[in-house]
Amino acid sequence: MELITFKNIVKVYPPNVVALDNVSVRFRQGEIHAIVGENGAGKSTLMRVLYGLTARDAGEILYQERPIYFHSPGEAIAAGIGMVHQEFVLIPEYRVWENVVLGLEPVGLLGRLDAAQARQRVGKKIEEYRFNLEPDARVGEISIAARQKVEILKLLYREVSVLILDEPTAVLTPQEVPSLFAELRNLRDSGRTILFISHRLDEVLELSDRITVMRKGHAIDTVPARDTSKAELARMMVGREVIFTSRRTPQAPGAPVFQVENLSYQDETGRSRLQDVSLEVHAGEIVGVAGVEGNGQFEWVNIIMGLEAPSSGRLCVGGEDMTKATILERRRLISYVPQDRSEMGASLNASILENAMMTHHRLDRRFTNWKGLLLNWGFARRFAQGLQQAFSVIMSSQDQPFRSLSGGNQQKVILGRELLLDTPFILLDQPTRGLDVGSIEYVHEQILRMRGEGKALLLISADLEELFLLSDRIVVLYRGRIAADLPVEQATVELVGYLMLEGKTIPE
Repeated sequence: MELITFKNIVKVYPPNVVALDNVSVRFRQGEIHAIVGENGAGKSTLMRVLYGLTARDAGEILYQERPIYFHSPGEAIAAGIGMVHQEFVLIPEYRVWENVVLGLEPVGLLGRLDAAQARQRVGKKIEEYRFNLEPDARVGEISIAARQKVEILKLLYREVSVLILDEPTAVLTPQEVPSLFAELRNLRDSGRTILFISHRLDEVLELSDRITVMRKGHAIDTVPARDTSKAELARMMVGREVIFTSRRTPQAPGAPVFQVENLSYQDETGRSRLQDVSLEVHAGEIVGVAGVEGNGQFEWVNIIMGLEAPSSGRLCVGGEDMTKATILERRRLISYVPQDRSEMGASLNASILENAMMTHHRLDRRFTNWKGLLLNWGFARRFAQGLQQAFSVIMSSQDQPFRSLSGGNQQKVILGRELLLDTPFILLDQPTRGLDVGSIEYVHEQILRMRGEGKALLLISADLEELFLLSDRIVVLYRGRIAADLPVEQATVELVGYLMLEGKTIPE
């Protein structure tokens, strides 16, 4: 039975960005349906239109064979459609059951919360959908995977029949994904319809019943998952063949470029975040860092970039002691691609030109005139044009706001800016998070090119497949310590995954 029908949906963002171009697609009741496509293909916009977050400019949506037009998510939820975003909206200090009922609490006498009844209702929902959750656990103390289940449970408590999930596995370890998939299949088998956006094609093929592919605002095709392949999906998404195997060739590493010795860090509460970390990264080498989020990666990156000072230990780059260096002094030797494009990597409201020249204008005298007092805008524009050509950035003007670019093109600008600094050490923190297969392939090519040019690279990634494709060695961070340092040829996904969760090797 057709549950949701999109007919000729059009969405245009001013002045002339066509996000959806006459999109028609159908979703059936009781199916798991994936929506895939490149960044900027329109998949998120399509779901936002359905959920009442974005107004359509033309077209019609039928829900249960009736025309609908939601003006807000509240209206969508009331009609039985809910959405779980990548950024969770939970109160860490509240218990699981308190987060679930928030805004829809059962009340007793004098309008006061009936806590016993609320907890009982949530407990029944947990049992009904076989979620492995403890109702009385505080959300701030449970895993990321468990928090995602709480978000889903919030919608089930509100009796939604359609669940929209945006990149549901992006924050999970490989060991946590099967559990989520099992629970989503249970929801489907109970009659729920699940629509999910994902860039991970292997997972899309494993979980979905059907898959809709979008490209440049068009719905290219909808196919049964059993009748397609990863390569075919990628070809439909980007319009060409995509290579999924590693292009990393054997290469002897050179001298040490990046060194940390006995690095430790305690936060303002006195809690130990890094403990006695020592590591070398050599010229022409990529060292990958694996670990469940919250095991010290964030603090390590901040220390490397000078945003935090270590409690003890030493940091050297290119033979220079950087332990107490300023951020600008570090930037002479360190290129940095942060995990958060919008907060750390760029200024969204500034122009593409301004974002492209950031840091360069402080380190390269060609960007300034009159003893560094005035910017040389002519040189800056030529530099940005060269970056655009070298890194295949699709844009109409250097002066347009950075936020107007797709996620993939934003990442290309940041990556190009950092690689053109020509530093001996490159720090990459989740460089492909949220990117499509075409953009990921491009970023990987650039990373391997830097390795070939003799750069030393430290790659932090939650994607184990990415680490195995690119890394010469993989180190595992566990509770602020390096639990293992393995040549990639001696590592397996199962071994690294076990180390991430247990901090020790798999028992014989």
